[in-house]
Amino acid sequence: MNNCWFVTGTDTNIGKTIASSLLLINAKKLGYRTAGYKPVASGIKKKYKKSQNNDALIFQKLSSVKLEYKEINPFCFYEKAAPHILSIKHNIKISFEKLSLGLFELKKKSNWILIEGAGGWYTPLSRYITYADWVFQENLPVVMVVAIKLGCINHAILTSHAILKYNLNFSGWIANNIKPKEKFHEENILFLKKNLQAPFLGEIPYFQDIKKIYTCEIPLTLPK
Repeated sequence: MNNCWFVTGTDTNIGKTIASSLLLINAKKLGYRTAGYKPVASGIKKKYKKSQNNDALIFQKLSSVKLEYKEINPFCFYEKAAPHILSIKHNIKISFEKLSLGLFELKKKSNWILIEGAGGWYTPLSRYITYADWVFQENLPVVMVVAIKLGCINHAILTSHAILKYNLNFSGWIANNIKPKEKFHEENILFLKKNLQAPFLGEIPYFQDIKKIYTCEIPLTLPK
């Protein structure tokens, strides 16, 4: 039996990779054979090879099973833009078949897999399909990352309703502090705890130096 979860967010750049990484670390400590999967990635830092994305490299490092880069990230684009735009520009079709095949192969090696999406729930992979369509096809349970800031309640509730619309298992949500705590921080999280129809898996504190987050004990609950 494989444990697989799809990690989405209320927007782009809200900490999906950080949340996924911390969950991978915690699952590894519990003895799972873990794998991070970033099927579609865009944006390459100059210090890396053209075909490699930083988020995917983090997953490669943190997965407890040994994986080749292409096993973690089958579709990688140099520019940072919406996947459907880059797919059209470079004439590279992002196919559900390849996404699913990659997941199938990871299931042979691991028993605890986190699949990180790109952007938010409805990120388009072509002119006609979104990431949500693939998640529905695979019937994957979903974890949502919420960036705690002004406006996060609206974004979180809209995203949660979209997830539930697909009749998927909404396995939990994580609060990520992408900036120092603002006024009414606790009130925002309390409202979300009461109104989101999913378990609260924990809160990630704000780190000015994001690299330090991987050396700290962050008590996130694993999704079920």
